[in-house]
Amino acid sequence: MTGALGRELARLAGDDAVVPVETRWLQDATETRGVRGRADAVVLPETTDAVAAVLEWCYERGVPVTPRGGGTGYAGGAVPTEGGVVLGLERLRGVRLFEPLLWRAELEAGLTTATVRRLARENGLLFPPDPGAAEQSQLGGNVATNAGGPHALKYGVTREWVTGLEVVVPPGDVVRIGGPFRKDVAGYDLGSLLVGSEGTLGIVTAGWLRFVPAPAAAVPVVAAYPDTARGCAAVEYVLGSGCVPAALEFVDAAALRLVGAGLPLRLPEGAGFLVLAEADGEAEEASREADAIAEALAEGALAVERLAAGAESESVWRWRSGISLAVATARGGKASEDVVVPVDRLAEAIERVFAIGRRHGLEACSWGHAGDGNLHATFLVDRADPDALARAADAADDLFALAVELGGSISGEHGIGSVKAGQLGAQWPDRALELHAGVKRVFDPKGLLNPGKKR
Repeated sequence: MTGALGRELARLAGDDAVVPVETRWLQDATETRGVRGRADAVVLPETTDAVAAVLEWCYERGVPVTPRGGGTGYAGGAVPTEGGVVLGLERLRGVRLFEPLLWRAELEAGLTTATVRRLARENGLLFPPDPGAAEQSQLGGNVATNAGGPHALKYGVTREWVTGLEVVVPPGDVVRIGGPFRKDVAGYDLGSLLVGSEGTLGIVTAGWLRFVPAPAAAVPVVAAYPDTARGCAAVEYVLGSGCVPAALEFVDAAALRLVGAGLPLRLPEGAGFLVLAEADGEAEEASREADAIAEALAEGALAVERLAAGAESESVWRWRSGISLAVATARGGKASEDVVVPVDRLAEAIERVFAIGRRHGLEACSWGHAGDGNLHATFLVDRADPDALARAADAADDLFALAVELGGSISGEHGIGSVKAGQLGAQWPDRALELHAGVKRVFDPKGLLNPGKKR
């Protein structure tokens, strides 16, 4: 089947568009916990028309299609769980239109996050969504997962920055929704529905993005606390003070033990919780805001340090961006789940993650976006140990139940993918699940587009 399928795909998308089915196409960032799929073929179209032709051919013949960006997701969303065709978008890298004076651009899905942010920055603008692995993650994947990142606290997630989409929907139609305008209430908000749909409703091939002028300055503030309770209380003080931090991050005691040595600052003795905040804006505004944030964070702190802009600030953010990889390498693998709870339940959630780990015989830690109540709760595993992986899966189920119990959600930004498949029922009532499934049927009646995900 693979030979015949490959020949048909080559006819539709070009001979060099069909590439060997290698391991890298069968996994994403969940590979550290042993998640791997299977595929009959991999195709990398260079145009929207080729994407449409491939989807149409596959849809007519009942062949599953798994859209793929940079493969940096943590929910198995780009893992082909039911075989068929992996359709990678990395060759759609066109800048169709960029109008910096109007703060907007139409960009293709294969451009990396770093490229989009660099394009904005070089023209005095800001594209705020900043999920990890910026050099590998791609715009289409960011749109498909509604990616966030540390600065979502002030600026919002990807959906806030998308004004239009070009998307290929079953059975192979190219549909354009929205465009280079910021207000549109003409119909149901299909664009927002497609953002975050994880490739289960359509394949995003391009998007209209909006930008804002880049802040002139960004001033980080780092605070250390003896324990989770005092650190989370300080987070609430910041929010209650009227400050508007651009970012408000946390790292718990267990994660600090694993990665704290790499922090380019000296941790005070007894530090068991870290908060990393940032103020931005015009230089004087950012400075005043940083002072106010530092004052709010001082309550109960062992130390509070306001950092200089430039190299010192960049080194701290590089450390923050590298936490996930550093934790994974500590034991060879990790099951890292993203859940979100109300901010006032954050301390309880962090402490109960430790309890879940102990119950399943796993080392646990958390870090994430404190201002959003968003935890990246993590269980360390040896990915060569099937028993440890099974216990991690059971621990994840307990974590999802905890998030719902505390009034939160089973995913704040990584999505459902295949790793959390079937978990929506823990959070939503039956009628909501029926509506959710109905949307899927309208867009994809044969269930061939990224099957097994987002449910």
